[in-house]
Amino acid sequence: MKEWTEEQFEWAKKRSSALYVYTPMCGTCLVASKMMEVVVHLVPKRNIGQMNVNYHSQLALDYEIESVPCLLIFDEGELTKKVYAFQSVPFLYELLKIN
Repeated sequence: MKEWTEEQFEWAKKRSSALYVYTPMCGTCLVASKMMEVVVHLVPKRNIGQMNVNYHSQLALDYEIESVPCLLIFDEGELTKKVYAFQSVPFLYELLKIN
C-alpha cells in the first residue's frame, strides 16, 4: 500500500478509493496495516492508499477522525463510510469490493 501525498489523496477521493489513516506507534494500526496489505491485492479496482495522521493533522480535522486506525471509503467523490473497527480481512474485503 502506498503512502499518499495530499495531492494524490485529492485525486483519488474523486473516484472509488479508500484511505487508511494510521500512526506508526499504534499497536492496533500495525495489525490493521497487515490486514489492509492483504485486502489491497483482493480489490485491485479500488484505489487504496495510506496517510500517517501525524503528518496530516488537517485530514483528521476535515474528516472528524476520532481515533486510528481509520478507513475512509469514497465512491465517486463522496465519503460513504468511516470505519474504526477492522474486524477481519473478509469484513474489509466486503466493504471495499467493487461490483
